[in-house]
Amino acid sequence: MRSIDPENIPTNTSANPHFNELVERARSRRGFLKSGLAMGAVGFFGAGLTACGGGDGDDSGPMLGFAAVAASTGDDIVVPAGYKHAVFCRWGDPLFANSPAWKPDATNTAADQALQFGDNHDGMHFFPLSDNSSTEGLLVMNHEYINPEFFYTAAEQSGATPWSLEQVRKAQHAHGVSVAHVRLVGGNWQVVIPSRYNRRIHMNTPMQLTGPVRGHALVQTSADPAGEVSLGTVNNCGNGYTMWGTYLTCEENFNGYFGTASTTDARDANMRRYGLSSAGSGYRWHEEDERFDYALESHEPNRLGWIVEIDPFDPSSTPKKRTALGRIKHENAAQTLAKDKRVVVYMGDDQANDYVYKFVSDGKYAADNQRANANLLESGTLYVARFGAGATAGDMMGTGEWVALVPSTPIAGGSTLGAKYGDLGGILVNTRLAADDVGATKMDRPEWVTVHPDSGEVYLTLTNNSSRSTVDEANPRTANIYGQIIRWRETGQDAAALAFEWDLFVLAGNPAHTAGGLQAGSTNINADNLFNSPDGLAFDADGRLWIQTDGNFSNVGNYAGMGNNQMLVADPVTKEIRRFLVGPSGCEITGITWTPDQKFVFVNVQHPGEYGSHPRAPAVDPAADPLAFSRWPDNGAGGRPRPATVVVWREDGGKVGT
Repeated sequence: MRSIDPENIPTNTSANPHFNELVERARSRRGFLKSGLAMGAVGFFGAGLTACGGGDGDDSGPMLGFAAVAASTGDDIVVPAGYKHAVFCRWGDPLFANSPAWKPDATNTAADQALQFGDNHDGMHFFPLSDNSSTEGLLVMNHEYINPEFFYTAAEQSGATPWSLEQVRKAQHAHGVSVAHVRLVGGNWQVVIPSRYNRRIHMNTPMQLTGPVRGHALVQTSADPAGEVSLGTVNNCGNGYTMWGTYLTCEENFNGYFGTASTTDARDANMRRYGLSSAGSGYRWHEEDERFDYALESHEPNRLGWIVEIDPFDPSSTPKKRTALGRIKHENAAQTLAKDKRVVVYMGDDQANDYVYKFVSDGKYAADNQRANANLLESGTLYVARFGAGATAGDMMGTGEWVALVPSTPIAGGSTLGAKYGDLGGILVNTRLAADDVGATKMDRPEWVTVHPDSGEVYLTLTNNSSRSTVDEANPRTANIYGQIIRWRETGQDAAALAFEWDLFVLAGNPAHTAGGLQAGSTNINADNLFNSPDGLAFDADGRLWIQTDGNFSNVGNYAGMGNNQMLVADPVTKEIRRFLVGPSGCEITGITWTPDQKFVFVNVQHPGEYGSHPRAPAVDPAADPLAFSRWPDNGAGGRPRPATVVVWREDGGKVGT
């Protein structure tokens, strides 16, 4: 639990309406929630979709077939009765035959880290290697950031060891993506070493800029005057995957890696809108690597904040930054198909008061010719959402529209986006500013997006927004400390439609605390399943909605009884929610993927032991005792807490969740 989360600090100074204003208008117009939130929710998902579930192909059973686990403040993984779990793919574990061993005292070098699993695992996906295999595949995962208190030695943290390019490179190599060939052997999942597929992609891996921004003046630097080659990827948060077998990694808080030694504020409007600091950076990369000093390389920040497409099956391939999808603090990318087979990608910009986007490709998906799909994300139209409180045909709270971020789109004063930003490339580099100009709706930190496998309805976590001061019946708190999940249905059930209807699926919170609690009638949150800050979100193939949290685990005040961060499962029709897994001390639960038969689910445990301002924070400095708050996952044998992947399965071999 970081004491200050920069994502909670808005950089959006526009006068655009906030989503919560629309919720209040809808509530006032319809008397919404007077008889309970669940009433409107069932009407939304509506006819034609019934509860499914059951194990081993039997869909006649209940959607949620496990006994919920209790909240926990312990230092281990908790799963339901009848389930087991195992840990593998720890930070620092080997990926190659020549990978050096993990050193518990944090003395592994930058060269070592480039040959090991990265730090702070996040989004991931399982790609079967052959014939839809559920016993062998490529597990591809993101590595978002580092915890200096665990990443560096005590001498490095105290300054006794001078700061150097070696420490910067080590951190750069801990970010990015790991591609791991994994196999089920004797009931245990293992990383296959050696394997031609295993790969580390990090902040110093060459990548191609593709799409409208390729070659643009705004991405040209002294190292790349042509503006065509971007070096590396960073702050890799959520993820996505494509129907043609590639992986999408999302660059989120890239701004935190830039600083300057300049004594004057050299930031332009773009830098301010994306949250670059006026001075130094906590990562201190700019002190030893000049491309992170924005006063020296003003276009370098423009080369980050993209979605990167990676072919996990071709280790010699060059990752591609798909600039047509916009430059924001990407949380994840959820793909689906329009009725005419164009590819649609939904995305959230994870910062308080920022926006929701979707991309619609120019080309169409060819199921019978996968090679033809290779560049579908290179060109298309990027849209931003405007939510409204207008009347709807059913029990939804409001309507909305998608506004194209293209040169011809009009803006205030009789101008256009093209006149202000020059061309499509300029608009995309300035995606946030362009979205401000067209009146997009401010949201409460849009995080993960997911699409229901049958209905096509879209769900989005709004994790929290403690800076919000307005209060309404739908959000009865002076600051949205708990977050919520919204969902929408595109007009005509066509993902490429330009209009939609929206609704609230759940308001997270604690019914026992009226100061930050829930209104009467929200029966899907109770003492047995309360949680805060929904973050990771995904549907399994049967339509169960899996919810992961990254919030306040202090268990005091408004957060009493919530336990550690966790993973819950919801039935989208009945809205029932049950807690499935609880993580160890200080962690975030994030990243989720399944084997095709759904008998194994992989989940990532990020930053175990991170405690910030936690009321139970140990008095000892973590540099002196890194294990003071968490000894997970090796009960201290690793010398410090280590992010890792957890695989969970049913003891009887059935589908997970049933």
